[in-house]
Amino acid sequence: MRFYKIFLLASAIFFLNSCSQKEDTVIMETNYGLIKIKVDYENAPKHAENFIKLVKSDFYNKLQFHRIIPGFMIQGGDPLSKDDNPNNDGTGGPGYMIPAEIKLKHSRGNLAAARMGDRVNPEKKSNGSQFYICLQDLPQLDNNYTVFGKVVDGMDVVDKIAKVKTNQRDHPNTPVIIERAYVK
Repeated sequence: MRFYKIFLLASAIFFLNSCSQKEDTVIMETNYGLIKIKVDYENAPKHAENFIKLVKSDFYNKLQFHRIIPGFMIQGGDPLSKDDNPNNDGTGGPGYMIPAEIKLKHSRGNLAAARMGDRVNPEKKSNGSQFYICLQDLPQLDNNYTVFGKVVDGMDVVDKIAKVKTNQRDHPNTPVIIERAYVK
């Protein structure tokens, strides 16, 4: 009888732990290689949950990294990057914003949410889908944008993307496509 109670207790603990574990790893298959990202539920829970929700709904599939600034960041997540008009890239989103969760620093490889400037967005709310990956430490962005994840594998791919030639608007001359994004 004692063994049975211990077994039931252990089973219940295992079940509860497995139910409470949040999916936190995203794989982005790009036309330059794989990028593995771990989201941070502890410091940016709303951003992490939103990113995972969008990934699971295939939102990011076939979107482009529409802005590349070497030595600074690469940016993606705009649904308008699927159309034939590169001039509107960087202006789209899912139709909502996320309240700021500004806690983490902008270190190399960190994933952060894009947003409109302070004049039109003094609350520093984030675009619901656009993100950027830091190519180096960017302390000038600290305390202004929400960092909600980190590249844990594939920074070599991010660095390859950063070398793609761009036009005067930082738009890549050759498309950099997120072929597929999924939760692992």
